[in-house]
Amino acid sequence: MKVFLVFAALAALSVASAVGLTDSQKAEGKLRAQACAKQEGITKEQALALRSGNFADSDPKVKCFANCFLEQSGFLANGQLKPDVVLAKLGPIAGEARLKEVQAKCDSIKGTDKCDTGYKLYKCYSENRAQI
Repeated sequence: MKVFLVFAALAALSVASAVGLTDSQKAEGKLRAQACAKQEGITKEQALALRSGNFADSDPKVKCFANCFLEQSGFLANGQLKPDVVLAKLGPIAGEARLKEVQAKCDSIKGTDKCDTGYKLYKCYSENRAQI
């Protein structure tokens, strides 16, 4: 299942080409996305919608997919964001100052459970990707 390329983590979606990920980083993101899509049972259409920034699908599987991807990337653990890891992995790619601005907007977001938290964080970073 070809799901989507994700920007080395949170701001994934369509930011990949904008921040200049290496082919290796793109491949790793794709593998994570494929594994999480299979694990959570989402469709290709659901994954593509999420990739394009369409957050209208509130299917719990989609939320758990976003959480899985962030966990597999090392940005979340047990529903808790790891801001230091986000900064360490994405700062060199996106620019530390710009990433910190997005972190200030997004990192305190909490959902009703770990899947909801992951989804909301994914959404926030996606919606603020222009700043990264």
